[in-house]
Amino acid sequence: MIALTRLNGQALLINSDLIEAVEETPDTVVTLTSGNKLIVRDSMLDIQNKVVDFKRRIYAPPQ
Repeated sequence: MIALTRLNGQALLINSDLIEAVEETPDTVVTLTSGNKLIVRDSMLDIQNKVVDFKRRIYAPPQ
């Protein structure tokens, strides 16, 4: 799960595996596989970095 922020400042967690597309139009719109769309404050690059960081934590070999 990654943390994003709605335009009104409300934080939310979403399952990064359900992200189908992210667009900046100029607001950042996250489209989920269900067809739901979320408009968030986070930039497209921030979302990409959050997903990559999350996947690294999940799939990294134990230390």
